Amino acid sequence: MRRHYITIKDIARELAISVSTVSRALRDAYDVNPKTREKVLAKAMELNYKPNFNAIGLVQSQSHHIGVLMPAITNYYFSTVFTGIEQVANANGYSLIVFITNDSAEREQAILQDLSLSSLDGLLVSVSSQADSYAHFEELIRNGIPVVFFDRVADAVLTSKVMQDDYHGAYEATQHLIDQGYRRIAHLAGPAGLTFTLKRRKGYEDALTNNGLPVRSAWVIHSGFSQECGFEDVARLWTLAEKPDALFAVNDRKAIGAMLALKERKVQIGKEVGVIGFTNDPMSQIISPTLTTVAEPAFEIGKLSCELLMKHMTRKNFEAQEVILPARLIVRESTRR
Repeated sequence: MRRHYITIKDIARELAISVSTVSRALRDAYDVNPKTREKVLAKAMELNYKPNFNAIGLVQSQSHHIGVLMPAITNYYFSTVFTGIEQVANANGYSLIVFITNDSAEREQAILQDLSLSSLDGLLVSVSSQADSYAHFEELIRNGIPVVFFDRVADAVLTSKVMQDDYHGAYEATQHLIDQGYRRIAHLAGPAGLTFTLKRRKGYEDALTNNGLPVRSAWVIHSGFSQECGFEDVARLWTLAEKPDALFAVNDRKAIGAMLALKERKVQIGKEVGVIGFTNDPMSQIISPTLTTVAEPAFEIGKLSCELLMKHMTRKNFEAQEVILPARLIVRESTRR
């Protein structure tokens, strides 16, 4: 048999008071006698009463559910962001519903089209790398669903966004390679349409230019984010007559793929070709040589994006904010000559 869950009717019956009085006491309403409130709270604790957010939602037009739409959850970065989101959501009595796009724009749009607007109080989003339109997010906001972007953001949509400092992180990564004596530096970039891909490429190019080094289009390769993509990017670079002596990868997974490709070609990592990534994935400390990287504040990004969403959900006319968190260079063996 299905278990009977304690309701406010059960508390009212036990105390021989009205259901409305119990409801007001639990909401800390001003017109409830303090002694009555104490009795209600004590009885609720004794009976292990838990609020029915679905029932509350019918009255307050709230579901106590937050949606999280992101490309993946199995990699280190997104799982860490999700942990930060979950901490804030749980502390505020919200449950999370996760939607995974597998980095597909079609899947992203299909998910949003199937969403019941009454099922969510807000939505946290990291966009697909394939997306070329964000009109579906603007429509959600027009329909009253607060949306906050994190990491991969839609610049054109007017709402809050939380990101790491992609430009300066990329600049610092490239400057580190230059300071180590590397001069022919290639960039294994992400998909061309993403905001953070553009910012990391800009940081890379500015560091080269400011140090009097040429920016060579043949040494910038746009592809996906996987380890396989990093491996394939190196294969393309090694068909060139003049090969780079350092690689700056858009993330650690691509950097690790690049390192495996270099090992296959008997290239000494660090001594002959320096490699630097971006994320600080745990794998960066396990692979040999260990990978120099730019650490992203993933947990803080999740935490702050959920806190901002709470403000959009609870405050009328809350102004959109753009939060940029600093990245941090971590030097390891892969850039030591």
